[in-house]
Amino acid sequence: MARTPLTGSIRRRTVLLGTAAAGALGATAAAGCSRVPSGDALARLKSQRTVRLGIAGEVPYGYVDNQGEFTGEAPELARVIFKRLGIDSVQPVATDFASLIPGLNSEQFDVVSAGMYINKERCEQVIFADPEYQMLDSFIVRKGNPKNLHNYEDVVKAKAKFATGTGYAEIEYAVAAGFPEKDIVILQDQVAGLNAVESGRVDVFAGTALTAREVVKKSRKAEATEPFAAVVDGEKKIDGGGFAFRPTDTELRDAFNVEIHKMKKSGELFRILRPFGFTQNEMTTLTAKELCR
Repeated sequence: MARTPLTGSIRRRTVLLGTAAAGALGATAAAGCSRVPSGDALARLKSQRTVRLGIAGEVPYGYVDNQGEFTGEAPELARVIFKRLGIDSVQPVATDFASLIPGLNSEQFDVVSAGMYINKERCEQVIFADPEYQMLDSFIVRKGNPKNLHNYEDVVKAKAKFATGTGYAEIEYAVAAGFPEKDIVILQDQVAGLNAVESGRVDVFAGTALTAREVVKKSRKAEATEPFAAVVDGEKKIDGGGFAFRPTDTELRDAFNVEIHKMKKSGELFRILRPFGFTQNEMTTLTAKELCR
């Protein structure tokens, strides 16, 4: 499958909703509150035979490939699971990442299918299926890693020029290590990060291990560091990504969980995710409950 990065893609790992996007959607979200259907969402979707998936246009999680088709680990997984739940058609709806949760709760789509990281803040707004993968961080650096940067503490000690993406969780991780937030260079995505490192505008761009290793594959000037766990408040952070549902749609989420656990047990989940660059090390037994704490 084609996995060419999308210029302008917004990454799924935003820690908090962007205030601008949230504000822009405020009126829609408020109006949508009266439209959120009551009753059994799974039964409704079976009747409609279509589920709308909110995606954020980022390789390898959910994006448009070179043939103009929606693909990615999350849409491909959604196609399999929802078909088994009696819903034959999936309709991806692309939006920017910060709009995913407001769009879900205002009924612009039925499920967020963007490999979204599960954390406490988001668990106060939506409910999650158990994660399909776990993920560590990695840095994009110049070839040879001249500043010897392997974690956020190294970045602080080296006084390196540090960059990450808009709303990325890595902002929090760098600040927790002691890097001044005002000095963080915020870029659009991992492709912009690669370009900034290659040109020397920054020393390091922080992202997930998967996106870092994928984006540097064809670079002659940059490389990805070995994956590592960020340390926040003395604890190592291992993140997990999963599907998000409206808080009222517990039956739909529970039915989804049943299927994803079957796929984990049989190995089918890994077979679906592997073509998108996932390794066995990124398979997980973490639960949404654990990650929501």
